[in-house]
Amino acid sequence: MGKDKLRKFRENEEMDNVVQPTTEEAIKGLHLKNHWAEKQFRNGQGIILELGCGKGEYTLEMARKSSRKNHIGVDIKGARLWKGAKSATEEGLKNVAFLRTRIDFIENCFGKNEIEEIWITFPDPQIKYNRAKHRLTHPAYLLKYSKLLQPGGTVNLKCDSEYLHGYTHGIIQMLGLETEASYHDIYAQIQPNEGILFDVITHYERIWLKQGKAITYLRFKLDGIENALKHWKSRG
Repeated sequence: MGKDKLRKFRENEEMDNVVQPTTEEAIKGLHLKNHWAEKQFRNGQGIILELGCGKGEYTLEMARKSSRKNHIGVDIKGARLWKGAKSATEEGLKNVAFLRTRIDFIENCFGKNEIEEIWITFPDPQIKYNRAKHRLTHPAYLLKYSKLLQPGGTVNLKCDSEYLHGYTHGIIQMLGLETEASYHDIYAQIQPNEGILFDVITHYERIWLKQGKAITYLRFKLDGIENALKHWKSRG
C-alpha cells in the first residue's frame, strides 16, 4: 500500500466526520443507528444519503446548498472518502459526515425512517447477468433502502448507463411503484440546465461527457415495495 493512502487512512481516523465501523460492528448494528442526527450532528435535522459517494462531490454540494439538512456519503473506499471529509473539515461544514462501509450493511447502519432521501450517482452498472445482484438498484437493495426511507422519501439515480437506467425503471414499473421523473439525457431534455443535477459534475461525469455519453436520471419512491415484491414472487 502506498504512503499516500496510508496517510489518508490515518487522517480519516482523526476526522470527526468520518465513521469507520469494522465489519463485525456493521453486521451487529452501528452504534449510531437511529441516532445519527442526535449523536453525530447534534441537531434534529433530516438526513440525505449518498450511496457509493466516491470523493463526495454530491454530498458536499448538497450540504453547501441545504444547511438545514444533514448529509452522509457512504463508500467502502477510504482514500476516496478522505477527499470529501477533508474538504468538509476545511470548509467547516458541520452537516456532513462520511460512512466507510459496504452498502450490503446499510440497513444495519441506519434505522427505520431515518433517511429522507437517497442519491445513487454513477454506480457500476454491473451489466453481466451473473452480476445482477450487485447492482445498487437490484430489488434486494431497493428493499433495504425502503426500510431506511421515510414514507414518501425518494431515490435519485444519476448515471451514464442507459442499461442501468432502463433496468431500474423496468423494476419500478414491474412492482407498480411511483416514478417521479425519468430522463434519458438530462443535458438535452431539461432546460434550463439548473439545480443540483447540474451544479455538480463528478469526476466520472466529466469523463463520460467528454466521450459524448448521455447522462440519465431517474427519481422514484419505494412506498409499498415489500408487499409488491411478495406479490411478484408469489406469481413466479
